[in-house]
Amino acid sequence: MNYLAHIALSGPEREHQIGGFLGDFIKGSLRGERPVAIEQGIALHRQIDRWGDSQPEVANFYRYFDPSWRRYAGIVCDIYFDHLLAKHWQKLRRDELDNFCCQFYTDLAEVFELLPEGAQRFAQTAPKNSWLQGYQYFHHLPVILHRVGQRFKKPVALEQLVNDLSYNHDAIEKDFFSLFPRLQAFSDQQRQLW
Repeated sequence: MNYLAHIALSGPEREHQIGGFLGDFIKGSLRGERPVAIEQGIALHRQIDRWGDSQPEVANFYRYFDPSWRRYAGIVCDIYFDHLLAKHWQKLRRDELDNFCCQFYTDLAEVFELLPEGAQRFAQTAPKNSWLQGYQYFHHLPVILHRVGQRFKKPVALEQLVNDLSYNHDAIEKDFFSLFPRLQAFSDQQRQLW
């Protein structure tokens, strides 16, 4: 799962959502350096990643790519599942995607000083270009994948995988609809342990 899914799966509390988002930016042990609820959200992010990566739908995703691209399939899967979540938001959630995202941008701005540098850049940029809402549009994926590919030490043209995604869209979408309700249930179960 990528940013949007992790925020959505973190539950309704602002600090948990911020932690869910920060799971991609904060590595290592959680030592109480941030508010408890934010660290709970980071921990949940890590649990969701571990659990999600062990599911058959994610294993299926890897099969849609030539072996030379499979090392990047996990990253592409996270982004494409965010696309499917945003595209089908109204089927999966009770709130409006735009309202949800705008509220999250506001919440993130309120804790700006707690954010690591990369998350601060997101907090400044995302509201201006409706970053999270943009996941719903397939034509945004080449740009998103290109940006991600440029972050590697040796840049990788991940946008080349868009044709594979398009060709296998129906099968991937079916797997997403199989997986996402179980992800929600797993996340709900983990949050009840807090």
